[in-house]
Amino acid sequence: MEYGSLYLIPNYLGKNSNFNFDRHSLKIIDTINHFVFENEKPGRAFIKIISPNKYQSELIINTLNKFTSKESISSFLNPCFKGYNIGLVSDAGCPGIADPGAELIYNAHQLNVKVIPLVGPSSILLALMASGLNGQNFKFNGYLPIEKDDKKNKIKFLEKQSYNTTQIFMETPYRNGKLIIDLLKFLKPTTKLCIATDLTLKSELVKTQTIKQWKNSRENYDKRPSIFLIQSN
Repeated sequence: MEYGSLYLIPNYLGKNSNFNFDRHSLKIIDTINHFVFENEKPGRAFIKIISPNKYQSELIINTLNKFTSKESISSFLNPCFKGYNIGLVSDAGCPGIADPGAELIYNAHQLNVKVIPLVGPSSILLALMASGLNGQNFKFNGYLPIEKDDKKNKIKFLEKQSYNTTQIFMETPYRNGKLIIDLLKFLKPTTKLCIATDLTLKSELVKTQTIKQWKNSRENYDKRPSIFLIQSN
């Protein structure tokens, strides 16, 4: 029997997204009933929107997040060995990118299960594309430290590294305002900062300026999902 495949299905980056999935992706998702969600509730909501004719009661679901034991992850691929395709869905954006799905994807490779990524929105790549910063060399750093001195040291370290390599990071949305204050305080006036907010949504805003220019900004970024990019001169 031919194995099923593991499809990597990107999720919308927020409610009322302007992103439209292509027909090829929609057709594939319509045929899948086995899913691995980061969390079940948002996963089911996504499938209900993108595949409205699919019966929710027929979905066979596993969840993969920080609470999932490593020992159970490989068992999520069992339907593939019976010829069924599986869809891996993140809460937002692309599976495996700033997302816990990488462990399942690696297991699929080890077990000779074909991995097929579908086209969809990635906040990290969209932010880099729109930033005007160095897209030849870049690094995603995840979240910065919360403790004040550790955060300060990390910001200054990333600034030094950003001369040749664009440094990308993120923050929990309700702490965006505090992060921006720290960036304006600890980065040099000539360092470029891009803030990419609400990507693919109607309220989308992408702006790149020097730190000196940012000090005159009055935009409110609190509670708005954002990606931050810096590049020093």
